[in-house]
Order: sequence, then structure tokens, then C-alpha cells
Amino acid sequence: MLKKTTRHKLVTRVLAPALLTFGAFTGAHAAEDAKADCPIKVGVLHSLSGTMAISESTLKDTALMLIKQQNEKGGLLGCQLEPVVVDPASNWPLFAEKARQLLAQDKVDVVFGTWTSVSRKSVLPVFEELNGLLFYPVQYEGEESSRNIVYTGAAPNQQAIPAVNYLMNEVGVERWVLLGTDYVYPRTTNKILKQYLMDQGVAESDIMINYTPFGHSDWQSIVSRVKAFGSVGKKTAVVSTINGDANVPFYKELANQQISAADIPVVAFSVGEQELSGINTGPLLGHLAAWNYFQSIDTPANEQFIENWHAYTGDDNRVTNDPMEATYIGFNLWTKAVEKAGTTDVDTVIDTLPGLKVDNLTGGTAELLPNHHITKPVYIGEITDDGQFSVVWETDDEVPGDAWSDFLPDSKKLKADWADLDCGHYNTETESCTGQSAEQ
Repeated sequence: MLKKTTRHKLVTRVLAPALLTFGAFTGAHAAEDAKADCPIKVGVLHSLSGTMAISESTLKDTALMLIKQQNEKGGLLGCQLEPVVVDPASNWPLFAEKARQLLAQDKVDVVFGTWTSVSRKSVLPVFEELNGLLFYPVQYEGEESSRNIVYTGAAPNQQAIPAVNYLMNEVGVERWVLLGTDYVYPRTTNKILKQYLMDQGVAESDIMINYTPFGHSDWQSIVSRVKAFGSVGKKTAVVSTINGDANVPFYKELANQQISAADIPVVAFSVGEQELSGINTGPLLGHLAAWNYFQSIDTPANEQFIENWHAYTGDDNRVTNDPMEATYIGFNLWTKAVEKAGTTDVDTVIDTLPGLKVDNLTGGTAELLPNHHITKPVYIGEITDDGQFSVVWETDDEVPGDAWSDFLPDSKKLKADWADLDCGHYNTETESCTGQSAEQ
């Protein structure tokens, strides 16, 4: 049985004929009304210090570039965009405080930010309480759908599962090392991957799992264990959900112990061009990463984006990466929704978003789905000696993001749909909304 229609949507439907009748009038005055709220404030919530600054500071710069470009085109609804930048400093509780500041004090209309899942989960209740809108640009573990969050990074079925399939089917991997930073994203992703591998017939004894703290630097004993685990005669690979600056000493230790991609390939979900810029990639040639974008992909849109990025930063050596493209997609979806809705009102923008499409940077289209995830291509890339990736495998088409994993018993019966069901946790067996809905 479907839940009751929200008051907001009920009013919209009742007034629909009247709104159509007066559409021309309201359209004519939309920009004028919006000017009363100028400037349009855009929150930027990324760590500029601490262990995650190596990854997140680039996304702050990306957001500022996109805001500048939009202002140069005339802004939105006759208003200029004003960035409001805060630094949660890789401190998860501080993310929640800074989110509350952006929404309650600075009165921003939208926020682009967070990287780790623990930071996203820290701010999620704040956005739901204060009815803010967050665009989240990083791959994550799924198992979540909030009306107040748009997930433009990859869900597991758009990164982790295709990567494992590639290693299993194309490389012949039989033993699996799941290495991750000790927080929700790696643990949940590895829970999904372990179940998926066992469903494919992999013995539990052929799966090794290990977690380390943020900023971990002493990898000698762990890499030694990986080396021993891979020495029993079965092809072994590492699936890495190691996050932040811990990747630098991890890859250095692989080289120290002379573990090459031919011996034990590593496929990373959190290492892109930005992280590789601080590493001597010579000994890492052939190791892999799974993303939905690489700087090396040759399309006119990507070429223009890279040119704009270099011009904005004044540095031709600044690299681009997947979360930057996800930020680009999210920003364009938001501006398109605001233009279509004629307002920055959060409820109206959220209702307008599902079904909108924008170009991605790799030659395809990103569509915002009712579950607040997007469609994305999947690429596997090999590390090259210039710190870039050479694509060795890709999907034929864009893959729709799945909020709830098909490989976990409690999740496969759940569906997220904010367009028709107004529910992020709709149980398809009981036909009821079991989690956050627009009524709450």
C-alpha cells in the first residue's frame, strides 16, 4: 500500500490547472522574483586541511571554477552566484557543524561537498532537518537514499562490481585481498563484494580483508601478508578502498617489496589522477583503477574542460579526475533544474530534478534517476608512467546507479523513488515505505 501523498505534492497537483492558466504570468515574473533573493548562495563543503585535503581541496577549486563560469554567462534567474566556502578539516563531527552553519546561518541555496561516507552520513541528518540540498560527488557504498541528497558519484554497481567482474573474467583472479580504510564506505563495499564473490563460487578462505586507520603510514607488515596470501599458486588481486593520503605510503611499499601488477594487480576505487600526482608511478605501471571518468579520455567536452581547468588554476600540470566530473555533472543538473523551475526553492528543485539529463565529459549523458543517482559509464584504467590512466575496459552504455545492493538480502527488496513513491526505502515485498520519506 502506497503512503499518503505529501502535502507539498498534493497542493501542487490540486493547483496544477490554475498554475497552467497563469503560467505565462508567473514565468514573466520568475526572474524578477528571484532577484529579490540575489545573490544565490552556493555552499562548498570540502576539507581543505587534514588527511582528506589531498583529495577534497581540488573539488573546492572545481566548484569555484563552475560558479565563476556560470556568473560569466549571466548567473541564474538574473542573479549572480556567491560561493560560501567552509573547511571541515577532515573532522567528521565538524562536517555537521559546518553544514548547519551553511544552511541556518549563511542561508545557502545548495551545497556541493563531502567526500568520505562518514562525512556524508554526518551531515545527512542536518540536511534532512533543515531541508537543504546536497550534491555528493564521490563513489560510495550505496545502501542509502535521501530526498535531500543527489548522489553523482558511483554506486557499487557502477564501480566495485564491474571491477571485480573484470578481474575475474579478464585477468583470471581467484584470490582476493580487500584492503580498506576503517570507515563505512570500505566496510560496506567489502561486505557487498564478499557476498558477491561467494555467490560466484569463491571460497571464503580465498578472501582476505584488512582495514587501517585514516592516514595510516606503516604498510610493511600488511603488504608482506598480501604477498604471502598471493603466493599459493592462485592468481591474486588487491581491491583497494584505501582513502586519502594513506595511498602514498601503500603504493611505495608495494614497490619496496617488488610487487608488480603482473604479480598481484591492485584495482583502486579511491585513487585517481590527483592522488597519483604525489607518487613516483614508475614501479606502479599496470596497476588499475575503476572510475567513471579519466583525464585521458579523448572527447571534445573533456578537452574543453581540461583547458578551462588549466586556465582557471593557471597551472597546466593540474590534473582532472572522476569526482571533478561528478561535481561538474551535479552543478549542471542543479542549474538546469533551477532554470526549469524558475526558483532556487529546495522543494521545487528536488521535484524538478528527476529525469533531467546533462552531458558528461566522456561523450555520453548523465540522467538523474528517481532514486537520486545518475547514469554513468564504467572504465577500468591502467596506471601509466605520466600519472595518467590508459583505459583497458569500458561498459558499452551508461549504467543506472542502484541505491540498494542486489547482493545483500535485506537490501535487494528495497527501492528508492523520490518521483512517484516519495520514499528512499520502499519495501517491494510489503509495498510500504520503511524509511525516510517526504512526509518526515
